[in-house]
Amino acid sequence: MTTPFGPQLIGQTEKTLNALLDTALGDRLSEPQWVTLRLAHQLEGQLASAEDLAREVADRARFADVDALVDGLTAAGLIEQGHLSARGGALYSEIQAEVAGLAAPLFADLPEADVAATTRVLNEVLTRARAVLS
Repeated sequence: MTTPFGPQLIGQTEKTLNALLDTALGDRLSEPQWVTLRLAHQLEGQLASAEDLAREVADRARFADVDALVDGLTAAGLIEQGHLSARGGALYSEIQAEVAGLAAPLFADLPEADVAATTRVLNEVLTRARAVLS
């Protein structure tokens, strides 16, 4: 059965992709911890402090108690002043490689035009949803 485009399809896709992510994370990190490390990596050079990282995580991921999340990753030696530590960077790279390996077959042969259209639509939905929430 094909699910029509909308919240249900997006939600089912997210849940299924999260299950793949959980496979890669194993018992090393929780999803919120992974997302926080990933944002620290993506925003490298744009953040001045742990508070900046927490603000970005709260805005983008909508996790509860982002300060405790960032503090926990800092205490674990994975983040230093809002940036990936050497240990955090190594763990990020290791997990990212595993995620890429799991995800590659899912996206490998999708038509470029379909990927471009889907990217535009999902970014527009994300923008509108953020506007509703703000």
